[in-house]
Amino acid sequence: MSVSPDSLSRSSFSTPDAERGEVTSAPDYAALPLYVDLDGTLTYTDLLFESVLLLIKRNPLYLFLCFVWLLRGRGNLKFQIARCVELDVSLLPYNEALLTYLKQQRAAGRRLVLASASDRALVQRVADHLGIFDAVFGSDESTNLKSRAKLQAIIADSGVNGFAYAGNGAADLPVWESATEIIVVNAPSAIVAQAQKIKTPRLIIPPRPFKLRLVIKALRLHQWAKNALLFVPLMAAHDLSIESWLITLLAFIAFGLCASATYVINDLFDLASDRAHPRKQARPFAAATLTIQFGVALVLVLLPLSLLLAAAISLPFFGLMVVYIAATLLYSARLKQIAIVDVLVLASLYTHRILAGGLVSAVVISNWLLAVSLFMFLSLALVKRCAELEFMSGDGKVSLAGRGYRTSDLSYLISMGIASGFVAVMLLALYVDSQVGGAMYPHAEILWLILPLMLFWIMRLWLKISRMEIHDDPLLFAITDRASWIVAALVACVALLASVEWML
Repeated sequence: MSVSPDSLSRSSFSTPDAERGEVTSAPDYAALPLYVDLDGTLTYTDLLFESVLLLIKRNPLYLFLCFVWLLRGRGNLKFQIARCVELDVSLLPYNEALLTYLKQQRAAGRRLVLASASDRALVQRVADHLGIFDAVFGSDESTNLKSRAKLQAIIADSGVNGFAYAGNGAADLPVWESATEIIVVNAPSAIVAQAQKIKTPRLIIPPRPFKLRLVIKALRLHQWAKNALLFVPLMAAHDLSIESWLITLLAFIAFGLCASATYVINDLFDLASDRAHPRKQARPFAAATLTIQFGVALVLVLLPLSLLLAAAISLPFFGLMVVYIAATLLYSARLKQIAIVDVLVLASLYTHRILAGGLVSAVVISNWLLAVSLFMFLSLALVKRCAELEFMSGDGKVSLAGRGYRTSDLSYLISMGIASGFVAVMLLALYVDSQVGGAMYPHAEILWLILPLMLFWIMRLWLKISRMEIHDDPLLFAITDRASWIVAALVACVALLASVEWML
């Protein structure tokens, strides 16, 4: 039978016998030792994949070393990786429904053993953290404790009196065949069906449902709004040709696919810091509602697709995309951990989109535009960091997980952010002054009206930071903020009035 986490906490566990009217209570099984799988069962994630990500984040060249270690067996691979990384087991996404059941069994006097194919040192750390297991089994340098190898270890430990086993995958089927009692946890329907053919499960804890909205959330489609910067050179040059807009639209899609892939990579590299964050812990990969394997598959589809589209547009644009990918990967793996450098990189990546838009549309980008954008985006990048620090400070923490900042830096970062925003407006004022009498804006004097609008928006943004009304994403705030839309509409109207010939 299937149970939900809510039902586990509300009532005692029933069995198929109980459903027929025969009451069989959990303590009757106390004499049977219960062996519990770890990866995909006790946790929704896989410790090997988690460890590999940490290893690659430290140095991508370790990926090649992993293949060398694998030549001596999967046990050796797990052993070597476990020696090189520090996985914080306290942050792992545990299956709370199973944990509730195990704690009840422990209270009833049952012997619990954590039996996993992960490296024994990692398994022991999980057991020490949870504090409910009497013993642990795990892989070592010479043995990969999986499937029949795990079964042999369990039989040697349990003796002839039988045992219970909780698992989730095809590798657990041989163990279930020899088990006296089976428990199926977080398993796909096909595995549940095969397990039921072996014997009626004592308990079935179903997996969390796969939802399309989780994939959309992981791809962060709302972040595609940043790619609208590709159209800025066209608008600044007043270029209305259909051909230029169409090719820029293709570039927009290519950048979107690429950005989604890099966001997935970023989330995979940031599992630990996201899990320690009060809001980011709900992200699909941090919460393991989407698996690491699924994330890797997304990257392997989206990244090549974006590069193929970029190459079809032009080779120079393809080159800019490669630079963008390299910069974002370097940012995800290392630069985001370095204070100040991280916000400078973010500001540069925004400006990079404007450069790419000018390249594909063959519009020469002025130094004024680049300077204004760089300082404006630096201010927005600092908004993001300050918002994160504000909430971390409110939670009583002194540092930002996975970043190079402390809550004591907040006042300085706010000063830098406000100054950057004001410098952007000042540069815009100098640009407006240079356009007086120019051919591009017949009524350039009207452009002065943009300045108070921009000042209002920037000052309001930072005021909301101080009130903790912006979480950590200024773009998402702007998309959903009515005042921001009004300011954008007014700026567009002012620019239009300044651009067209009209008579007073």
